[in-house]
Parts: sequence; C-alpha cells; structure tokens
Amino acid sequence: MVLCEFCTQHERTGECRLGLRIPKRMSCRDFDPSVERFCSNPADFVNEAQLVRMAVYFDIKGTELKKVRAVANREETRRSETHRSDLDVRGSEYQ
Repeated sequence: MVLCEFCTQHERTGECRLGLRIPKRMSCRDFDPSVERFCSNPADFVNEAQLVRMAVYFDIKGTELKKVRAVANREETRRSETHRSDLDVRGSEYQ
C-alpha cells in the first residue's frame, strides 16, 4: 500500500496528476486525501476518529495525518449541517 492510494491526485493508471514520483514512504508534501479514498462507499464514514484510526493503521503520520484529520473534520461538519437543514425542512412541513 502506498500513500498515493488515499490521494485525490492519484490516477487509476498509478501515476500522480501533479507529475510527482510515487513515494516509497507514507509521506508526500502534496498529499490531498479524501473521504472517498478511505471509504469506498462515502455512507460508510462514521466520524473523524474512524478515519484517523484507518490512517494510523496504514502508518500515515505527521503532516499527512493532519490533512486526514482536516478532511474528516470537514466531512463531519458538512454532514451535520446537511442533517440540520434536513431537520429544518421537515420541521417546516408540519407547520
């Protein structure tokens, strides 16, 4: 497993869209993770802790782990806002 498999810049051909060489270690200055790269079905995402545990399991650390945390945090925020707006819409239906 390479770090690139969790990066949005990684193409199916195995190359980096930015033209970078595939790193031998789990570090890359241009690492751009996404929830979809960790969870094949985005609905499987539970919370930030889940993604962090997965990242640590795959030996992602340092700056790359911070980026994973940021992506997970944004996803949690996005989902809570979506959930909140869904509740607002449903609540207005009953008025």
